[in-house]
Amino acid sequence: MTGKKRVNVQSNRVQGSGGPLKASAVLIGAVVLAACGGTDTISGPVANSKPTFLKAVAQTSYDGISDDLLTAGLGKSGLAGLLPAFADPLKPTPAELRRATIYNNYRALLDMTAAGGYGTLYGPNVDAAGVVGTGEGRVAGVEYIAYSDDGTGSKNVTLMVQLPASFNKANPCIITATASGSRGVYGGLSTGEWGLKRGCAVAYTDKGTGAAPHDLAADTVPLIDGSRASAATAGSNAAFRANLSSADLASFNAATPNRFAFKHAHSQQNPETDWGRSTLQAVEFAYWVINESFGDKDASGVRLKTLTPANTIVIASSVSNGGGAAIAALEQDTQGLISGLAVSEPAVELPLNPGVSVRRGSTTLAVSGKSLIDYTTLANLYQSCAALSPQVATSPGAAFIVPAFAANRCTSLKTKGLLAASTTPLQADEALQKLRDYGWEPESDVLHASLAAFEVASAVSVTFANGLSRASVKDNLCGYSFAATTAAGAVTTLPAASLASMFATGNGVPPSVGVQLINNNNAAGAVRDLFSVSASTGLADFNLDGALCLRNLVAGSDAAALKMQAGVNETRRNGNLRGKPAIIVHGRADALLPVSHTSRPYFALNKVAEGAASKLSYIEVTNAQHFDTFIGLPTVLPGYDTRYIPLHVYLNRALDAVYDNLKSGKALPASQVVRTVVRGGTGGAAPAITAANVPAIAATPAAADAITFAGSTVTVPQ
Repeated sequence: MTGKKRVNVQSNRVQGSGGPLKASAVLIGAVVLAACGGTDTISGPVANSKPTFLKAVAQTSYDGISDDLLTAGLGKSGLAGLLPAFADPLKPTPAELRRATIYNNYRALLDMTAAGGYGTLYGPNVDAAGVVGTGEGRVAGVEYIAYSDDGTGSKNVTLMVQLPASFNKANPCIITATASGSRGVYGGLSTGEWGLKRGCAVAYTDKGTGAAPHDLAADTVPLIDGSRASAATAGSNAAFRANLSSADLASFNAATPNRFAFKHAHSQQNPETDWGRSTLQAVEFAYWVINESFGDKDASGVRLKTLTPANTIVIASSVSNGGGAAIAALEQDTQGLISGLAVSEPAVELPLNPGVSVRRGSTTLAVSGKSLIDYTTLANLYQSCAALSPQVATSPGAAFIVPAFAANRCTSLKTKGLLAASTTPLQADEALQKLRDYGWEPESDVLHASLAAFEVASAVSVTFANGLSRASVKDNLCGYSFAATTAAGAVTTLPAASLASMFATGNGVPPSVGVQLINNNNAAGAVRDLFSVSASTGLADFNLDGALCLRNLVAGSDAAALKMQAGVNETRRNGNLRGKPAIIVHGRADALLPVSHTSRPYFALNKVAEGAASKLSYIEVTNAQHFDTFIGLPTVLPGYDTRYIPLHVYLNRALDAVYDNLKSGKALPASQVVRTVVRGGTGGAAPAITAANVPAIAATPAAADAITFAGSTVTVPQ
């Protein structure tokens, strides 16, 4: 492999200067390490031992010319261009899969157009100081990857550390970049970029999710490098294998052929429970890596734990679900591994009764702080109908809504007593108002159409309902399954090339690269959910029956509902960030993770939990929403470009601010609303973004922009 060198690392030394340490000495050293940053006060620094949760570690060196950590050799220009084809689409090599994975995951979270800011406001060629260069921004270094497992071979959470060649032992730092959404281990690469440019080691984890499925019909599974093998051959090295006996698998395939199981939905692990733990393990992995390379040596040549929390800056970061994982990690950080936090649009679960309230201007919101599965299943009910409201007739993505099916959803909601109006336009207005009343900001109104058209709420609802319920794929929870379909929606086989590359192209939440949501309960037989007919209504209404079943898991009291609700309770946060400097940035218009269910009430929860010790600042950005990548699709979703600015700019600025605070004591900016300026112009042809569109976060905001907290209420200005 040109430009890289791959070896296996199996070192698990537990030695001191006088030879092997006894178990009691190791235990003493570990206890003192937590308190004193890696130094045994009796005998000095302890040996750098590989964490016990790690399975075999592979490492690959990248020269920064032909291949690299950030762009897989593609550089700034290649990431913005077309991905080179696989030599054999049916058998892409691990190196080809890695390149495609980096390409797709980087692009999935950012606006890649020059007019939208790529190459000027952010991108590989923009250095750590924000200076735009003419180079390609490749980053030389070493990449380490391994599974974390509990010994059973059933978890196999992927952990990865990227150690740039620019890492400086005299200025050590680590940043976490936990995967966003349900993606694989490279799913937070656009966040990791900030750390690589700073010379920081970057700690990644897929947090028990992943893009590639278990193909149940062929019984093949993904491996850690994205290649595929039979489940029998892979054994405990499978990244994910559904927990089915041979008899169960045969029975399932006979009843529901050509289906797929995905790790987030079907691992039966409720992976969200461990997102914080997985992120902390990635940090521990990173500490081991940097000490293996830069730790002092004792007289016998054994590396010591000399880079520790006492002398290393560690910032927990990422976006969306990855941001929520970073928050969970800091809350759970009993070892003091993490120095600070900077996250964007985090998915964070509040306590069942958080005891806080949210006020916008002078209005206290009636509903806030609900769980993701709660507000997402509600969105799944109403968004497609709301998309027909005359109030949002110019919504981006409205052209992708099937008007007849959406009108049927309105009709069926009326039939079920969930809407009162008698005409489709009035029903759509009513559905839109229900979303507002449940916590969505008015700025989100025009986004419901595109999210409904792309089945975002249904996909997230199905995946999280399964995951939180610890459901098996054979349960077909609420009648849903995953399969490829024909153009007419009939279940069929997935092209072999699509499956072979799904590690690189998928997002772990069908619909994704040819795998669709299937309604097994369609009266005429299993069919793509989008085209199905609800048995209770007799209408093609986007499967209202399935949506109601998912909603019942949140609001019901039957056994299935109680099981899922118990799973949600395992994921709730407590708000205690341990007095560490922290910044959360969130777009006010976010329609996937509404601010009044996530960042706003979490900010209040933190203030209640920590009181005067809190160092959390909350930055709410106007004209920003969840999917920067949609801004970069002007021909597909015209209107995103004229209305929204890239939130990624503000994550980078938040990271800068937290780093400066930790490095030099510079004060964090106060909580505030940042009022951006839209690009305007014609949808699909907005003028190029400039610095004026994305003003800086103020050190001290004007009174009209200040976010405040009193008693148990966060107040966000209009």
